[in-house]
Amino acid sequence: MSDTTPPSAPAPRAGRREWIGLAVLALPALLVSIDVFVMLLALPSLADSLHAGSVQQLWITDIYSFMLAGLLVTMGSLGDRIGRRRLLLIGAAAFGLASVAAAYAVNPAMLIAARALLGVAGATLAPSTLSLITAMFQDARQRGAAFGIWGACFSAGAVAGPIIGGTMLAHFWWGSAFLIGVPAMVLLLVLGPVLLPEFRDPDAGRPDLISVLESLAAVLPAIWGLKEIAKDGWQPLSIAAVLAGLGFGILFVHRQHHLTHPLLDLGLFRHRAFTAALLSLFLGTMLTGAVMFFVTQALQLLYGRDPLHAGLWMLPAIAANTVGFTLSPRLGQRFRPAYLIGGGLVLATIGMAVITGAEPGSSPAVLIAGFAVVFLGSGPMVTLGMGLVMGSAPVEKAGSAAALNETSGQLGFALGIAALGSVGAAVYRGALRLPEGLPAEAVRAAGDSLTGAQEAARSLSGEVADALLAPARAAFAVELHTVVTVAGVLLLATAALVTALLRHLPPTGRPSDEAAAGPTGGSGTVPAAG
Repeated sequence: MSDTTPPSAPAPRAGRREWIGLAVLALPALLVSIDVFVMLLALPSLADSLHAGSVQQLWITDIYSFMLAGLLVTMGSLGDRIGRRRLLLIGAAAFGLASVAAAYAVNPAMLIAARALLGVAGATLAPSTLSLITAMFQDARQRGAAFGIWGACFSAGAVAGPIIGGTMLAHFWWGSAFLIGVPAMVLLLVLGPVLLPEFRDPDAGRPDLISVLESLAAVLPAIWGLKEIAKDGWQPLSIAAVLAGLGFGILFVHRQHHLTHPLLDLGLFRHRAFTAALLSLFLGTMLTGAVMFFVTQALQLLYGRDPLHAGLWMLPAIAANTVGFTLSPRLGQRFRPAYLIGGGLVLATIGMAVITGAEPGSSPAVLIAGFAVVFLGSGPMVTLGMGLVMGSAPVEKAGSAAALNETSGQLGFALGIAALGSVGAAVYRGALRLPEGLPAEAVRAAGDSLTGAQEAARSLSGEVADALLAPARAAFAVELHTVVTVAGVLLLATAALVTALLRHLPPTGRPSDEAAAGPTGGSGTVPAAG
């Protein structure tokens, strides 16, 4: 009797139907990303038309991201239970209807409610999409390419939002910006049942309502607190919100350990590749996301570009990002993911060093060139990291894995802006050197931020305004350089950590890859009737 274990059969390769289905799945990724940035452009016009006060404007802007982040874990688990395609189609229908309601809102309350529903619907889209890609593309090499395409669409939405939204608002009323995604959602509803398979976990059990409430109580206060810290600094209420979210998070984790059918399977974290990849995505998003925030701020505040033209200036970075997403899966077939991810983060750090050469009064070319290198270097982290997260989880838990992937990105982005934003604000105030004789009110406004200085300058004469703005812009340049330098140092440390944690994994698609990455096709997963 031989002890030789027969080689496992190769994973089936995706065909034309799966690749066409990927194109359909890329639409929600693009539209969810676009929706966030379109809102920023439409806000002044809709606030004037609906007579929305400052507090109402904040709710109109933030309720979407709050609901999105708070419900990702719940929706990922729900998709595992009722079927990923079913949840995706329900979310697409809700997203389309909520978009129409937002476009034709007659008062702030109606718009806030519509935006909240958009957030709920958006929370169904990303986990369902990623888990369906995992099920459709079982070959590791094809799966990596599919994730690269999906990631490129998601990042492209960040730049396409201002461009598309700006064009719409230049020719139509403010509500038209919310109708951009409706045709795509209709297309998804028509083609989804034909092109997309259905997958669910037959042994998932019923959702636990208490776990849902605890997850909301953990994520919502944390996200709100981090956003407030980014805007107003470390105020007691903001800190208390973050701590409350952390406390409910501990309760949530404790409850999951004792449930037969937990909302979130914490057993996923026992796999080294899953945990390391999720950590790299969290830290990488925290640092590169904060840099992206400051770069977009610099384009508008330091170089005077409006949101539309700022979006156009970002196109080289998106092109570099697309190259990184496209090449990473191919390089991953020859080189270990640890070295590609770590090397990419080192390259991103070099891009941050280039950004420190950006100065006020010159062209934004240096700023954009550096940021394009940052985006190019981020490609392996996003594409290969996402592939490791999804490939390390059993297919029946793919929805939960996708939800964790998205939630880590939301929390990482918010934490990065809050932490590095606080550092930047302190540096700005320390670097600000205003001349004597300026109005006291203008001095107070400029001492808060460059945005405050620009608002104060509108009521001043030309020479006085210049005397206020020149040192404020110089201080903001120091702030930008400091934040980027700190982010670069931390990114180098992240590169070293990720390389150490993932160095045992072979290149994608090698015979040992599936064993190293973990179970990708759990026996409990069954195709469900459409």
